[in-house]
Amino acid sequence: MIGAIVSAVVIGAIVGALARLIVPGRQNMSIGLTLIVGIVAALIGTLIAQGIGVADTRGIDWVEHILQLVLAVVGVLLVVRFGPGRTGRTRGTPT
Repeated sequence: MIGAIVSAVVIGAIVGALARLIVPGRQNMSIGLTLIVGIVAALIGTLIAQGIGVADTRGIDWVEHILQLVLAVVGVLLVVRFGPGRTGRTRGTPT
């Protein structure tokens, strides 16, 4: 149980950081929010991989990791677009 939590945090941190590198432009996200997006993406990606039967393969589970990364990129895009700190106003627009 503890091993699963630790691996989810480690994989989540890696996947979240990679997702932020892939998404173009500057993201106004904290490290903690990046970690949360990565952990959620890692958990959902693992569930999807288990559902389609590719989570436990011999060697590296490439399909599972690609699913996790794609979900993390989507998560980063959603947080950047709709996340905290977005007021709906654009720069230069008077209030």
